[in-house]
Amino acid sequence: MASQKILVVDDSLVQRLIVSELLTRHGHRVILATDGKEAVEMARSEQPDLIVMDVIMPNLNGFQATRAITNDESTWHIPVILLTSKDMDSDRVWALRQGATAFLNKPLDHAALLELVDTLE
Repeated sequence: MASQKILVVDDSLVQRLIVSELLTRHGHRVILATDGKEAVEMARSEQPDLIVMDVIMPNLNGFQATRAITNDESTWHIPVILLTSKDMDSDRVWALRQGATAFLNKPLDHAALLELVDTLE
């Protein structure tokens, strides 16, 4: 497993810390953003290897931010994993249509996230 620079985006401090700790413990470098607008800006400036992002956030939500990131010439190549507490098939379809690479439900299955991160190296 290679170390990746991963942008973790969530408006909840607790969720940011949980995901950050999990990824750091498994050898990844983590940078943090608090909303979709900040995520788009950091994706451009930091060029992370991967983005793990919540859906429901202020300013730009995760769907809007994913669309902006995947449609931008400088960031289109960055995989985006969307996380949400909404367990609806329509949200999963919409996430993929916005350019998300994957979609996981909360509460987060740590093993599933780590497995997904490993497959996206």
